[in-house]
This record gives sequence, structure tokens and C-alpha cells, in this order.
Amino acid sequence: MPEQLTTSPYDALLLLSFGGPEGPDDVVPFLANVTRGRGIPEERLKEVGQHYFLFGGVSPINEQNRVLLRALRADFAENGLELPVYWGNRNWAPYLTDTLREMTKDGRRRVAVLATSAYASYSGCRQYRENLAEALATLSDEGLQPPRVDKLRHYFNHPGFVRPMAEGVLASLADLPEDVRAGAHLAFTTHSVPLAAADTSGPVDDHGEGGAYVAQHLDVARLIADTVREETGIEHPWQLVYQSRSGAPHIPWLEPDICDHLQAVRDAGAPAVVMVPIGFVSDHMEVLYDLDTEATAKAAELGLPVRRSATVGAERRFVAAVRDLLLERAATERGRDVERCALGSLGPSHDLCPVGCCPARTPRPAAAGADSPYA
Repeated sequence: MPEQLTTSPYDALLLLSFGGPEGPDDVVPFLANVTRGRGIPEERLKEVGQHYFLFGGVSPINEQNRVLLRALRADFAENGLELPVYWGNRNWAPYLTDTLREMTKDGRRRVAVLATSAYASYSGCRQYRENLAEALATLSDEGLQPPRVDKLRHYFNHPGFVRPMAEGVLASLADLPEDVRAGAHLAFTTHSVPLAAADTSGPVDDHGEGGAYVAQHLDVARLIADTVREETGIEHPWQLVYQSRSGAPHIPWLEPDICDHLQAVRDAGAPAVVMVPIGFVSDHMEVLYDLDTEATAKAAELGLPVRRSATVGAERRFVAAVRDLLLERAATERGRDVERCALGSLGPSHDLCPVGCCPARTPRPAAAGADSPYA
């Protein structure tokens, strides 16, 4: 096999995602998994679950991961990578622990992990690493020898993630009525997180107001806005905004919320808005409800023409980017110097999360980092 296609030392790739319910009976148990340890009563979970019940109790995320899984396997086969691809979730079947158990029994000893979260944050990175550590500990308690796991680097600024989204914005602008197109505002959206979590996201040197989480999203937004300007010759105004806030109201979270932002830009005279969900890999429930349902209804109430651009999903360039990230990390682990693809001003992210990166309020073991108990 050519050196550039060698996946050694890895003998498997794990697609690691959040998970979601696949029927009405799954909704409350799924939400109980997500909120475990917080003491939230079942009646409250049923209230929270109304978003899912509007869509038949089915989150699209699992089917989207199945599509991505098939696309990765096909891409690997077409490019001569003889590497099996597995899939495990944090909060619903197929559960991470079950998948790692299967991989262990299949003889997998060194596993690269792709998380379906592109940015640095506690919930988008370290919590996945904590779940990996918990699953590995469970397998060890069962008398199994679990594999070593290495999480692939953050890919928020990889061309295979950014460029498809930029093209989605161009398509959404073209779909707007011609008389409002040139003045359309770009609202780049991502999941809101508590200010304390944002401020401590990324390595310690990146901590501060908004931390790496906000800085990374702003860099992606600038890249896309610049691409739009280069392609259209029009400088569209833009802003990073937030969605999907949850949790106690007295805890400050990143703002403004997308619906509040739509009101503000309409009041300021914006003729139209393109909502750009840069914080999400696929069109899962938070995109379908918070943007396509709630925010779109708010825009209609305001008489504001609005479009929502596409996430990358299983787009061919994103799938190719995963292959690139895998081969890059494999070569690095073999001691090779590799060129790392990254757009924007921040450069490629770290391979190994350093100590103090995206800390939890209550310290817990986390795999695939400098402080990992698993070599």
C-alpha cells in the first residue's frame, strides 16, 4: 500500500455521535440519558420532548449518521483504505460502550475516533472524551483489554467542512427574491453554551472571553462571508448568533438568540436573512426545530424573508476531509511530517487535548488527551 494511504497504526475508525430517539417511546428514556444525574422529573422530560414529538418522536441524527457511515465506508473502499468503520453514540443505541465492546472482540487494538462536533468546548469535545474513558473502564471491569483510542483533531477550519457550507450560503442567497438578495444579512448560528464553559474552552492559553469556542466560530464565519463576497462582489453584513439554549435561566449563556437577532435585524431594516448553521455537522433536531420551525416562524411573523443554508452532512468533500484527517493523524503517529489542511487565521488544531483544555465543573477521567489514564 502506498505510504500516503497507510492507516497504520490504526486498525479501525469510530464514528462517535450524540444519538437520538427513533420513535415516540424512545423520547423520554433518551432525554433521561442526556440529563442523567440532574434529577429532572419525568414530567419535565415530557415537556422538553415536545420538540421530538412534533416529528413523530424521531430525531434525524441517527439516520444521518447511517448515511455518513455508508459514505465513509464507500470512500475508504474507493481510495484503497482497508479500514473498518464503526459507529457508537453517547446517549442512544448503538451505545458507545456496546460498540467498543464489539470492536474489542473483533480484535481492534488502536482506534481513531471522529466526533460529530467540529469545535472545542466541554460538551463538544471533553464530554465525548469522558464518555470514552467511562466506556473503556467498563470494558476493563468486564475483564476485556480495550483498545487505545485517539480522537481526531477539531476540523472546524478544514476546507472539506468550510467550503461546502460556503456554497450552501451562495445557494440560499440565490434562492431569495432578487429585490432583497443584495441586502440580505448572514446569521451564523451555533449552539449556545454557558458563558463559563465558553470562556474556558480550548487550551488554557485560549481561555478568556468566549474562549476557543467563540474564536473558532468567528473564524469560520469570516471565511464564509469572505467567500460570499469574492463570489458575488457583495459585502453582506453578518453576525455570530446562538440557538438551542437549555438549563437554568439564572445562568448566563452566549447571546444573542437567533429569534431575538431576527427581530433586531428586521428593526434595523434588513430586507432578508440567511441562517447559516456553522455549529452543526448535520440537520439534526436542533436545526430542524430551532431554525426550520421556530426561527422560520419568527421570521414569518416579522414579514422577513429567510432561508436556511445546508449543513455538510455526508457531502463528498466532508467525507474526503475525514479520510484526510485520519491519514494525517496516522502519519503523525508514525513519526512523519505532514501538511495539515486548515483555512483561516487559527491554523490546524492540536492532536492531543492538553491538560486544562475545556475543563469540567467536576473533574472526571477523559480518554484521548494529555491527562488520559489510558495510554
